[in-house]
Amino acid sequence: MTGLSRTLEHARDRYDVIVVGSGYGGGVTASRLSRAGKKVAVLERGREVIAGGFPSRFPDLKNEMQVAGKKLRTGPSSALYDVRLGDDMHVLVGCGLGGGSLINAGVALRPDARVFADECWPGQIAQDGLLDEGFRRAQRWLSPQSDPRADSMTKFRTLEHAGAALGHEIVRPTVTVSFEPTTNVVGIEQPGCTRCGDCCGGCNVGAKNSVAVTYLPDAVRHGAELFTHAGVRYVAKMRDGEWEVHVRRLDASGGDRVLRAGMVVLAAGTLGTTEILLRSRANGLALSDRVGERFSANGDIIAFGYGAREPVNAVGVGYPSKVEGMEIGAAVSGQLEIDDATTLANELRVQEGVLPSALAPVLPVLFIPNGRLLGALQSLVNGVYKGPFSKLQTFFAVSHDSASGRFVLDDDRLSLVWPTAKDEPVYARLDAILTAVVKEAGGSYVKNPLAGTVMGHQPATAHPLGGAGMGRERSDGAIDHKGRVFDAGAGRGSTDVHEGLYVIDGAMMPRSLGVNPLLTITALAERALIHMQQDLGLSFNAEPLTGVRATPQDLSPFLAA
Repeated sequence: MTGLSRTLEHARDRYDVIVVGSGYGGGVTASRLSRAGKKVAVLERGREVIAGGFPSRFPDLKNEMQVAGKKLRTGPSSALYDVRLGDDMHVLVGCGLGGGSLINAGVALRPDARVFADECWPGQIAQDGLLDEGFRRAQRWLSPQSDPRADSMTKFRTLEHAGAALGHEIVRPTVTVSFEPTTNVVGIEQPGCTRCGDCCGGCNVGAKNSVAVTYLPDAVRHGAELFTHAGVRYVAKMRDGEWEVHVRRLDASGGDRVLRAGMVVLAAGTLGTTEILLRSRANGLALSDRVGERFSANGDIIAFGYGAREPVNAVGVGYPSKVEGMEIGAAVSGQLEIDDATTLANELRVQEGVLPSALAPVLPVLFIPNGRLLGALQSLVNGVYKGPFSKLQTFFAVSHDSASGRFVLDDDRLSLVWPTAKDEPVYARLDAILTAVVKEAGGSYVKNPLAGTVMGHQPATAHPLGGAGMGRERSDGAIDHKGRVFDAGAGRGSTDVHEGLYVIDGAMMPRSLGVNPLLTITALAERALIHMQQDLGLSFNAEPLTGVRATPQDLSPFLAA
């Protein structure tokens, strides 16, 4: 597939709509508003990566890491993996055209209904009936499905046997992967999944239904313009009601630029959107005091089991395969569901995961700090697909936390404050179930193989949520149920909003979800656009185009200009 994006020097000075970010929320917004005939620009801080261009070797992967802490900044700003090291918690997010959809496991699940019954949500979320339609559209466009051959994967069977011994059944969660060749919702022909296991390293097969092959091509087909290496710093409201978007070029050209629009949609992810809002407030924009609050790690944990009795095969082989004839499965094929009918916070989802093949050469070194020197040396000699590391289990688990984190600006940079994060009850529950699962497989639980390094003992999440959460009014939220940003200006009412300024991404969540959040983010984005359509009198059809096939000219008409 041809590239969809250009660099910022090609941008016009003004658009009807500027969408900041290109993940699930940004993709939905760009698609729908461009279908409505709006002149839309999408600003993405990362770069565009097309199938075949994701890292397949460790030297490539090393160059795809950007790591930032209070006294540390390393790696290019366009690197796919954005790691934020914090005093209280570490956060991993994706960076690129398509956002986190490029490097996530693609698990697409709807939360327990009790999540949306929580009083932290504005009442309209449960009352107006549009949430169900949002989920329907999200499922239609992302096409999540279960692997029909999941039970033939050794990592699936290992988790299944351990779960059965503990009284838990395994299910096949739906993932945004096409397991057979298909023509997708925007007419792009996708090959079938080879079960190489590299979903979290970026799909070089082209079988992953990321935002980059669904919503974004649809937006471009309808006239949207996509720009990469565009880091938005803050937004400002003009006297005429329009918005200025202050952008820093992150490519070699450098420099700053100001674009104007009648509407701005912040969809830069929990970290990006919250940072832009905090910096905008520091530059004079009147916002709710709730901006930056109610950060949730979604009860996340990534952990390992070392030394299982039998091979697990939880390290990707990549595409083209590094091990001829070996199938690993998608990044997640099976999941244990630990339910609690009385207490939602006690529910857990434990998934068998896969580490990307580009990490394979360095895995033995990563585990040396935990005293597994002999196994590490054996694997350095034999490779990780034989010997001890063929028996490594990887777990992705999600649950619920108290959403008590808080973002602040520290020297103009986003900082997360959550001193009690490590004491959240969810981590003890996850440690207990994972210890039991690993024991049943004959191994030892390894919560953090990097504990002896700069990573320390802080918890980490790949599912950051909140920071600009919904509320009934500005005293309990940063935005309303439609994603409109509350206006805290002098003389403004408690539910008044800034006309033309929206938040539509994971920052919207006022609490944890208990499942991987991609489907909910997409559904809430679709719901927000339905409201926008009604409020502004827009006309667009949200159904996929039928009978079309994508060509470079179809998908990139403005590139040919």
